Amino acid sequence: MCGIAGYFGSRVIEPERLDAALSLMNRRGPDHRASRHWAGPSGRHVYFLHSRLKIIDLAERANQPFREGSRWMILNGELYNYVEVKESIRERAGSFTSTSDTEVFLKAWGLEGPGVLDRCEGMWAFAVYDEADGSLHLCRDRFGEKPLYLHRDETGLYFASEVKFLGALLGQKLKPNIDQLCRYLVNGYKALYKERHTFYEGLEELPAATCLRIGPEGSETRWRYWTPAYRPEDSMTCEAAVAGARERIIKAVELRLRADLPLAFCMSGGVDSNSLIATAKRVFKYDVHGFTIVNTDARYEESDLVEASVRELGIRHTPIPVQTKEFLPRLRELVRCHDAPVFTITYYAHWLLMEAVASHGYRISVSGSAADELFTGYYDHHLAYLYEVRGEPTLHAASRAAWERHIKPLVRNPYLRDPAAFIKNPGMREHIYLDAAGFASYLRSPWSEPFSETRFTDSLLRNRMLNELFHEAVPVILHEDDLNSMYYSIENRSPFLDRPLFDFCNTIPSRHLIQDGRAKAVLRDAMKGIVPAAVLESRRKVGFNAPIFSFLDVKDPAVRAEVLKESPIFEHVKRERIAALLDRPDLPNSESKFLFNFLCAKMFLEEFS
Repeated sequence: MCGIAGYFGSRVIEPERLDAALSLMNRRGPDHRASRHWAGPSGRHVYFLHSRLKIIDLAERANQPFREGSRWMILNGELYNYVEVKESIRERAGSFTSTSDTEVFLKAWGLEGPGVLDRCEGMWAFAVYDEADGSLHLCRDRFGEKPLYLHRDETGLYFASEVKFLGALLGQKLKPNIDQLCRYLVNGYKALYKERHTFYEGLEELPAATCLRIGPEGSETRWRYWTPAYRPEDSMTCEAAVAGARERIIKAVELRLRADLPLAFCMSGGVDSNSLIATAKRVFKYDVHGFTIVNTDARYEESDLVEASVRELGIRHTPIPVQTKEFLPRLRELVRCHDAPVFTITYYAHWLLMEAVASHGYRISVSGSAADELFTGYYDHHLAYLYEVRGEPTLHAASRAAWERHIKPLVRNPYLRDPAAFIKNPGMREHIYLDAAGFASYLRSPWSEPFSETRFTDSLLRNRMLNELFHEAVPVILHEDDLNSMYYSIENRSPFLDRPLFDFCNTIPSRHLIQDGRAKAVLRDAMKGIVPAAVLESRRKVGFNAPIFSFLDVKDPAVRAEVLKESPIFEHVKRERIAALLDRPDLPNSESKFLFNFLCAKMFLEEFS
C-alpha cells in the first residue's frame, strides 16, 4: 500500500515541485519515497513518484519505482494472490530478486500484458512505463478500491493517488466544482459517482476496471478489462448457494490475511464484520483484534452484540467512544485530508476508529464493505425482493407477512413503508434522494438533477444492488476508507470485494437472498458454525453510523458562531436557513445528514476556493 503520482508530457517539472509532492505523500508511504525521470521519445518526459508503506517484503529490495527489464512500475495496493501468480509464471519469469507482490505483478505484466489482469486478485492503481517503446499504462482494480486521479493541461497528463499531489506537481490548486458541491448538498452522497464528476474542474478519476495506454506520441487508448454482470443459475438450490458462498468467503479472507505485519479488524455487531472476524479466528486461528465505535444514540448502538461476539470468539477488543471534543477543527483537518467534503458523518467516526487502530501499532485494517450490496442489506432490498417474487403467490404472501412483522417497525423512510411500493411502480426511486427539493431550497440559485441509474440487468433487485456497488454506495465507502486509513498510514482491505465471490453471488437466484424477512440470508446461513448465533439471528439493521449531535454541540455559542461566520459557502447557501436549522431542538435523519454536509461543504470552500 502506497502513494503514487506522475506525469507524461512535454513539461520538465521543477525539482521543488517533485519534492513538494513527495512530502505530501508521506502519510500514504512513510517508509520510503523516491522519484524517477525519463526523457522519452519525441521530447516527452515521464515522471514517477512513489511513497511506500511496507506490507509485503519489508526489505529495501522491494522499494519502488520497481524495475524489470525495460519496464518500471509504481503500485498502490496489493496483489493478494501473488503466490499463485508467481508459481504460474515461475518457469518463464527467471529469478526473482524480492518476495514482493510488486515484482510478481510487473513480471507477469511483462510476460502477458494486460491479459494477466483476468487472474489477478487484489486492489490496485498502478503505472507501468516501458523504456523500450516509450509507452505508459495506467490501471485501476475491478471495484475501484484504490484511487487514481487524472488531470490534463496543454503539456500532458498528470496522475496521482490524491488530488493534493496533483496540485503540488502543477504548482497550483485546482478550482472547486460548484456543480458537484450542489449535487452533494441536494442529492447526497449517492449522486456523486453517477457520472465522472469530481469536486474539481478538469479533474477525473480513472474508472474502476479500466486500463489507459498512452503511446510515445501522447495518443490515448482506454478500455475496460472486466465488466460485471448478473447471470443467475435458476436451478441453483439454496443449499448450493450457501455452500458456494461459504467456500468463497473463506478463500477471500485467507488471501487477505497475507501480510508480513499483523492485521486489525473493524468490528460492529453485524454479520458483515463478524463474518470476517470469525472466519479469521475460527478457520485460520488468527489472533484477531477488533475495534468498535461506541455510540450514545440507541438507533446506532449495538454493544450487546459486539460484547457477545467478543466473548464467544475470545478475541481482543478495543471500543472507541464517540465524543464532541474538538469536532469542528478535527472535521476541518479531515476535509483537508480528503481534498473534498467528507461524504457522510459515518466516515468522521471511521477516522476516529483508524486513529485508534494506528495508536495500537497496526498498519493494516480489515472492513466488511460491500456485503450489503452482494447479499442484500438495505430496507429497499426487501421491497425489491417482494417485487421479484410477486409471481409466486405462496412465497410472496409469506415474505410479505415476514416483512410486516419484522421489517416495517424499523423503517423510517416514508417511501419504504409500503410493501407494494415497487409492485405499484417499479421505477419508484424517491426514497434515494430523500427531501432533495427541500435541500435545494437552501441554495441561493436553483439546482436540481433527477435520479438516474445504469441498467445492468432487467432484475429490479439485482440492478439496484449492482448500481449500489458500482455507482452509489460502495465507491463512496472505498473513497472514504482509503483516505481515512492512509491518513494514519494504514492499508484497508475489503474481503467481500473479491472477484470469485462477486461472480458467484451474481449467479445466485434472487429468491434465495431474503428468507422469512431476514436479509443476507445466504450470508447468514453460510456463516453458521463460524459466526456467533446471536449475531446471525439478529434482525437489526444498524450499520456503521453516528448521529451528528453526538459530535456537534449546537448549544455552545462558540460552535454556533463558527458555523455561521463569514464564509464563501454563503455565496451559494442561505445563511438564515442554516441558522434556523441550528435552532431546532431535534432533526430528522435526512436533515441531520444535510447539516453535516453543509459543514463539510463550508470547510471545503474555505480551504480550497
